[in-house]
Amino acid sequence: MKTSKKRTVNLSKVDKTKEYDLDAGVGLLKECATAKFDETIEVSINLGVNPKYADQMVRGTVTLPHGTGKKVRVLVLAKGPKADEATEAGADFVGFEDYIQKLKDGWIDVDVIITTPDNMGEVGKMGRILGPRGLMPNPKTGTVSMDVAKAVNESKAGKIELRTDKFGIVHSIVGKASFEQTALAENITVLINRLVAMKPSGAKGTYFQKLVLSSTMGPGIRIDKATLGVSAT
Repeated sequence: MKTSKKRTVNLSKVDKTKEYDLDAGVGLLKECATAKFDETIEVSINLGVNPKYADQMVRGTVTLPHGTGKKVRVLVLAKGPKADEATEAGADFVGFEDYIQKLKDGWIDVDVIITTPDNMGEVGKMGRILGPRGLMPNPKTGTVSMDVAKAVNESKAGKIELRTDKFGIVHSIVGKASFEQTALAENITVLINRLVAMKPSGAKGTYFQKLVLSSTMGPGIRIDKATLGVSAT
């Protein structure tokens, strides 16, 4: 595939042999985000864990102080008063039997699904449908809760799930290219601190190994972990 002139210029700005401090890396990232749309900023973090073992699993949530810049579409599977609570809290879609059927029919135009514990018997039957899409409600991520309003508000405010893939890497959105540099840096710092706090008991050796920042169309930029306060982790 032919590389565009703009991408070639952006690639030339990044020293692939260098690890940048966080502020410089974020500044360079914004400089390279030159697409005609507001590019999404992502982090990829290599952790020293093997997710095949239960005591090395990393899974949890973090609420980014400046959000992700993405409109989060929330479906709440609830009935009666809890459905009313979800509607008042600003959920995009609220219902139960009708949305259960829509999901079974292949509808997935949502980013987060929330339900209450008493409904998990029925919702749990859709594990094969929702699990592979990362939409299965889970108490560990706050998406199975009696406090429906809180769950909706947190999801809308920038609460995201952190989870290692099969290679022990966490991929996460941390904002948009239009964000102020300080806002992106703060989002990244909060995310890193949360991951450090989630270090599993079975992790051996160096836990926090590498962080790479990138935008939708931009090059990857390696960040010096010493500037993140995790050099010895």
